[in-house]
Amino acid sequence: MIRDEQRVVAGTRNLDQLDASIRGMTSKLPKDMKSLFEKLQKKGRIVVAPVSRDTCAACGMKLAISQVQAVKLAREIHSCPNCARVLYFPASAPRRVAARTRRTEARKPGISRFSSENLMVPNLESTDKEGIIAELARKMESENFIDDGEKLLDEVLRREAIMSTCVEHGMAFPHARGIEGGGLALALGISRQGVEFDGHVDGLTRIIFLIAIPTAAAAFYLKLLAGLAETFTAAEARKTLLAEKDATGLWKALVKLTRKTVK
Repeated sequence: MIRDEQRVVAGTRNLDQLDASIRGMTSKLPKDMKSLFEKLQKKGRIVVAPVSRDTCAACGMKLAISQVQAVKLAREIHSCPNCARVLYFPASAPRRVAARTRRTEARKPGISRFSSENLMVPNLESTDKEGIIAELARKMESENFIDDGEKLLDEVLRREAIMSTCVEHGMAFPHARGIEGGGLALALGISRQGVEFDGHVDGLTRIIFLIAIPTAAAAFYLKLLAGLAETFTAAEARKTLLAEKDATGLWKALVKLTRKTVK
């Protein structure tokens, strides 16, 4: 999926490096697991799925209590009886009811399905990459879009260590998958002074989209990413975001600019 992200936001840059890494990691799997992995990968990008509220988070299949307990013990590999994905039990379970009740609300249009004015941060205070991500993660937690801001921060930094999500035009798309307990969520922050996100990309990063991705939305996330990339490749669109000084203006600009690209 990192390879797919790279193609969406940066074309073919570093794809050879990623392909070599994938081949190297796959070759290290035990023979039986390698065979299972390759078989599942032909069906889709998600091979491993967490157990969330006694269900497979990838397909929504309700699991038997005995199987949930067996997955939790982690003594051997267990697969979902419906989609065959390998199951694992996350370190912590969803806690906040407020975040989960969003799923019962009426479907909203466009970017409003994943974000809100409350997740707009027009003046990020931090001056480094980790601080910027931490600010946005805490914002997501305080607004009940995620359960644990520190966990999100850890997962995002782990993803960044594999390959930076910074792209050209002063933008970055830090994110983490497997963030269960709510829906796909996006926070937008503006760094007025700019921060250095990746030494391999020229210039400072000023527009940062932080995205929390539950397993079930992992495939759709690529569509969201493609829509954002398509919108903000245009210099005028980026200029419009940077011109807004408060959360209300930033939110209105984001909704308007992505109306045709994020469905």
